[in-house]
Amino acid sequence: MRKVLLTLATMGLIGFSSIVSAQDVVVYHIDNAEIQATKGLRNIRNHLDIAPQTKIYVVTHAEGIDFLMEGAKDKKNPNIDYASLVSALKSRGVTFEVCEITLKNRNIKRDVFIMDAEFTPSGVARVASLQIKDKAAYIKP
Repeated sequence: MRKVLLTLATMGLIGFSSIVSAQDVVVYHIDNAEIQATKGLRNIRNHLDIAPQTKIYVVTHAEGIDFLMEGAKDKKNPNIDYASLVSALKSRGVTFEVCEITLKNRNIKRDVFIMDAEFTPSGVARVASLQIKDKAAYIKP
């Protein structure tokens, strides 16, 4: 009996250590750049300052894609250049994704986006996939 308890305790510790060392995955969902972009980028920076091992995806669609376009600036504070903020976060491992359905619906070409932007067939489907398959926490700034 003692041997069984010791084995179970060891297995429990092994399971616990794998949970503790697992990488957190988070998806930030942005569908309105004017309202969410600056706040979201600031939240992501703060998030990584406290938990640098976190894998963060920023999935954009609808008007949320606008801050990833070349030359995009915060309308309330034009001194905020989104490309430099995105680039700094990209260098910390953050992935920025643009919904291709939005591109089609808004008749926008890929070449108007900054180099740090990636593309996904559907922003909403991507958010769901990250939540289901990768167990990503969901944040909407």
